[in-house]
Amino acid sequence: MDEAPPVLWRPDPEAALGTAMAAFAERVGRPLSADGPDPHAALFASWEELRRWSITERGPFWRAVWEFAGVRGAPGAVDVLDPDAMPGARWFPEGRLSFAENLLAGARLSPDPVALVAVAEDGTRRELTWDELAAAAAAFRDFLAASGVVAGDRVAAWLPNVPEAVVGMLGASMLGAVWSSVSPDFGASGVLDRFGQIAPKVLLVCDGYRWKGRPVPVGDRVDAVLAELPSVERVVLVPYLDPESRRDDAVRWDEIQAAHGGAAPRCADLPFAHPLYVMYSSGTTGRPKCIVHGQGGTLLQHLKEHRLHGELRPGEPFFYYTTTGWMMWNWLVSGLASGARVVLYEGNPFHPGPDRLWRLAVEEGLVHFGISAKFVDACRKAEVRPPADLPIRTVYSTGSPLVPESFDWLAENVPGVQVASISGGTDLISCFALGNPVLPVYRGEIQCRGLGMAVEVWDPEGRPLVGEPGELVCTRPFPSMPVGFWNDPDGSRYHDAYFAHYPGVWRHGDWAELTRRGGLVLYGRSDATLNPGGVRIGTAEIYRQVEALPEVVESVAVGQDVGDGDQRVVLFVVLADDLELDDALRDHIRRRLREHASPRHVPDLILQVSDVPRTRSGKVSEIAVREAIHGRPVRNTEALANPEVLDEYRKLAAKNGSDSDGRM
Repeated sequence: MDEAPPVLWRPDPEAALGTAMAAFAERVGRPLSADGPDPHAALFASWEELRRWSITERGPFWRAVWEFAGVRGAPGAVDVLDPDAMPGARWFPEGRLSFAENLLAGARLSPDPVALVAVAEDGTRRELTWDELAAAAAAFRDFLAASGVVAGDRVAAWLPNVPEAVVGMLGASMLGAVWSSVSPDFGASGVLDRFGQIAPKVLLVCDGYRWKGRPVPVGDRVDAVLAELPSVERVVLVPYLDPESRRDDAVRWDEIQAAHGGAAPRCADLPFAHPLYVMYSSGTTGRPKCIVHGQGGTLLQHLKEHRLHGELRPGEPFFYYTTTGWMMWNWLVSGLASGARVVLYEGNPFHPGPDRLWRLAVEEGLVHFGISAKFVDACRKAEVRPPADLPIRTVYSTGSPLVPESFDWLAENVPGVQVASISGGTDLISCFALGNPVLPVYRGEIQCRGLGMAVEVWDPEGRPLVGEPGELVCTRPFPSMPVGFWNDPDGSRYHDAYFAHYPGVWRHGDWAELTRRGGLVLYGRSDATLNPGGVRIGTAEIYRQVEALPEVVESVAVGQDVGDGDQRVVLFVVLADDLELDDALRDHIRRRLREHASPRHVPDLILQVSDVPRTRSGKVSEIAVREAIHGRPVRNTEALANPEVLDEYRKLAAKNGSDSDGRM
């Protein structure tokens, strides 16, 4: 079990010793080494020593990250205040800093005068220099202050992925206000489910967005939200579809900049744990949880991940395909603190053609290129051939497990690239496991657990596992743990979300395997794992095999209760154009699963559907399918990008797959 898969990428040992990771290890007295007959083995052994130290000596480790990254602020004398426990640990309780100041301080590192580039799907391109970014943020800060916004007030944005969102976040953070954003494709009820809980004082809106070349106005939705959001005292309009658009109840963005231009970028000196962001859980099982993240923890974690694990260097173009409603937007924007040139993209990633983002990589010289695992899989299925002159050094992938075949596709089509599959989430606004510039990339594996993150895989009794799947847990506190949940005064909802299963230990909800090489393999969400005959199976294991077939575009597998505590596995497949599911293809799917996975992975029922439900960040919602086929209400369908497809699943379940072709 757990045999070593092929190595798809190895760092040059000499180059590895020139990385920021190696410089940091030297600084803390645990230098990396490539000495010996196998320099890669030596690198791994010395890095593992550094990782263990970062967990056992977490206070000194995180203070060293602060100093190594040159964080502006005062850490104070105390690293962690007792009790050193989850929940309850307080990091740097005497520390003070400004998140916005540290992002704008990236200007002192960067050799590039341009801080931010924004590209739309129609090719429209905008640039902001570091000076322009700071000036625009300062103007917005002064507008907020003049509007009566004070530290702790909420500023919310319902915006496309445009520079105004970044500027708005920086301006709010300068003041100590709390920023929260969602993308404009959200419906009114989805926005109210989120912003209605946090009662923002200021709301930024747009007039619409574009998708696949088509304009999508949102004025009616904005009206509906404002009618139900009495906390909003000021509305800010950011025109997108029409540069001349106006609202009678709003002040335009350009009017703010004109009225407050020339303001000095003044940043409030804030406690380490002062709220920075409110993020939201996917909300497919109820109202979204409002997760509050602090200024200092977010900054330190992102600096560690970008500079040490990502080898993000000043002036390098840094891109992640995301919306303002996904935590990868927050992760991307923090690249400013490392002096990176942050590149935004707004629109459909396959418009006007499936190679759109790969061409963007060439046009913008993207060194760091972030996408979702589903995007890679779609490129593989569509037989996309990226340009030969790609400048990419590192490909980041997240959103769902990156299957081994997608590792192969990247290695073949972006030769020499480091595939940095990463995993964490909104809950920690960062990563538990991610890439590493000094370690090899094994096919199908996330390279390593993050420094300072005491990540393990446990069985139901809380015993650590290696080489076997189990629950992904973190056994010790880390700085980017949520400050708490909004409107959770006694902390009970926060406790129940992460610490109820294993007392005092963070249970993340991922079904994973820690390999003997120190990497991680993810099998999907543990609350969506299948349990036929009492044997737990990760859904990613099924998708990997089924979606390797050219006939299958996408799939979703769920367990359906059949009585006596047992369940059967039902597999829904989306097929390539004009294909119909027949007995021959069903047999082919079952045979592939039996031969390449195991007999336990073979579904009892295979049905054809037109689409799979997904959240607005692109994740397949297995839980929504599970609830639909059991006839239970799917709560908060506004969290889904395409909730209408659930009716198809309900009808198929009602028929119980009795038709020979498995269709309506």
